[in-house]
This record gives sequence, C-alpha cells and structure tokens, in this order.
Amino acid sequence: MPRTLLPLILIFGFFFTGCQEKKPEAKAAKETPALPVETITVKKRNIPIWIEFTGMTKASSEQAVRARVSGRLVKRFFRDGETVKKGQKLFLIEPDRYEAALQAAIANKKRDEAMLRLAKANVARYKPLAEEGLAPRATLEEYEAQMANYEAAILADEAKIAEAKLDLDYTVVRAPIAGKTSARRVDVGNLVGYGEATLLTTIMQTDPLYVYFSPSEKEAKKISTYASKSKLDVFVEIPSSDGMLSRPRLKGYVDFTDNTVDPKTSTVTMRAVLKNSQSEALPGTFVYLNLFVTDQHPFIVVPPQAIFEDQQGKFVYRAGKTAKAKRTTVEPAFSTRFFVAIKKGLDEGDRVVVSGLKKVRDGMPLKPEDVTKTKGPEALLKKVADAMGME
Repeated sequence: MPRTLLPLILIFGFFFTGCQEKKPEAKAAKETPALPVETITVKKRNIPIWIEFTGMTKASSEQAVRARVSGRLVKRFFRDGETVKKGQKLFLIEPDRYEAALQAAIANKKRDEAMLRLAKANVARYKPLAEEGLAPRATLEEYEAQMANYEAAILADEAKIAEAKLDLDYTVVRAPIAGKTSARRVDVGNLVGYGEATLLTTIMQTDPLYVYFSPSEKEAKKISTYASKSKLDVFVEIPSSDGMLSRPRLKGYVDFTDNTVDPKTSTVTMRAVLKNSQSEALPGTFVYLNLFVTDQHPFIVVPPQAIFEDQQGKFVYRAGKTAKAKRTTVEPAFSTRFFVAIKKGLDEGDRVVVSGLKKVRDGMPLKPEDVTKTKGPEALLKKVADAMGME
C-alpha cells in the first residue's frame, strides 16, 4: 500500500467511529407526553337504586259474562265500552217461564204443607187409640209414614223454590266485577243459553292494573338480596307514539315474584300493581317500569361509560399515585342507565378516569383533572333525581 494513502484511511476511520458514538444521543427516545383526562374521586354512600325494565300491562281481572239460563234476550242496560260497577245490570233474559216455575214450586210446597197437617192430625188421633188397643197399630204406622213423607216433600219443595229463585235471578245478568265492558257479543232478540253458556260480553278491571316484567335470574337474585322491603315501589312511564315518554306516571308496588326460572330465557316473571283510576293505560300496553331496590346499602358509584369489559372481565382505569393509568378489575352490584354501583374493586379515594377513555392504556402517563363536583356521584344522583322527577 502506498504510504500516501495510510493517513487518509486513518482519518476516515476516526471520523466514522466518531459518528457512530454520537448517533444514540441524537436519537434518544422521547418521553410519551401525559394524556389529559378527567377523573372523579369515588366514595361509598347510600344511594337510591332504581332499575329500569320493559313490561306489558294486563287487566287485574278479566271476566267473561255468560248467560246462565236459556231464553230470549229481551233487554240491554249498558253501552258498548261503558265502565260499569260491580252488580250493575247488563242484560235481561225473558223471565216469564222462570217466574212461572217459581210459582209452581211455591204451590207444591203449600200443597205438601196441607197434606202434612192432615197426616199430623191423623197421627195425633190414632196414637192414643193404638196405645189403648182400640185401633190397629198398622194404621197408626201408616199415618206416621205419611207424615214423614210430606216432611221430606216439603224439604224438596224448598230446594225447588231456591232453584227457581236462582234461575229467575239469573235472567237479570249483572256485572261480576267493576270495569270496562267490551262490545256486546249478542244482540237483543237472540236466543241464548241453549246448549251452552252463551258469551254476552267481557269486562276488564283496569284499576288496579297489572304490569308483568322479567328480570334476568341474576338481576332477580340481586333484587332479592338488596331489597329494602317486601313490597318494592315502582313507577311506570308510557311511551308515546313518537317515542318520547308521556305523563302522567303510574305508581304502585311489586306484589308477585314467580317461583321458577323460565328455562328458555333464564328470566323470572315479576308483577307490579298500579293505581289506574283515570284509565291512563289499557291492558296490552308496552311500558317502561322503574323498580326501586334499596337506599340502605353503601356503594361506590361510577358512570357507565367508565367501565370496559373484555375476556378477563369488567374493569376501569384509575389514575395511580404516580399519575399513570392503572387497569383495575371491578365487580358491579347494580347497573342502571345513569350509574353503576361497584361491589368490589374500588376503594374510597380512588381516582377513576371518566374521559379520554379510547386513548387510555394501562401504564400510560396521565394528566388528571378532578371533575368530581360536576361529574361525580353527587352530579350523577342529581341527574337520576331529575330523570325520575324527584326533588
């Protein structure tokens, strides 16, 4: 190698080495900037738990009004669709032959009573004679048998009279319950009750009104566990045609929980009884039912949007002491459209992330801003109270 090239090679080698040593400093990793997020500081408190379900209204009683005697329908005393009182007259079936049957039964009783008096008189006359041997005992026994026979006949007459009175009463068809009638099923002038108990109309009692709804098996168990009282309060909202909730609300309480789980849906049927004096809702109406569970158990409350779920379960992000995001597994007790009550996983004083959640990752540095006063439990509960129409 020529001596003139050696210095050039050495100079180039030193230059290349120097560049290699300075490169890591130029590309030093930049720290990830902290993500601005909003947090709320949680605490335990007794809160009113309301859970919303969908349900269907049903009449508390539905009675089919049928003809219990046969004859021609001669009169109608109500208008189709009219609200009637219990015992109110609805129809009249021709009563003539039933009145005649009653009078015949009464006449038979009077005849048998007369024959009984005669038999008693014969017994009274022949008894002392038979005892003294002045008259045959067989004759006395015959009169005593006649007396017993007429006594039995009178009992049968009384039964016939009762039956005739009952049939005559049935010619006036009365409302078995108070409620709203359907349209008449038979017009005046038609024959009814021949060979069948002809359906004349139906009556539905809508005050009180039932609402049936079906919590899941898990929800039913939670309701049973945390219920404040045996008859839980409810209120019902009726959707209007445009989808907005209409007023007034119907208030009531739960009076029935089924004792089996539907194997097809894994739900438990429950029923609420509502006051419906103004007929605000009719049977067969789809409604939203809000069920009050308790306000006696302390829970930590977070907004629903703060909770995520994956294969490992449900979790939230907390802002740790070093202001880094920390994934925290939680176990909800109740979930509503306004908040989720947490049973396990969070402690009082924890800062739960409630915004920027799509960008948050476990271990990410955060720049938390406390919004407890505006988005914390107090604000959530006020939102619930406003939605429920409470003060």
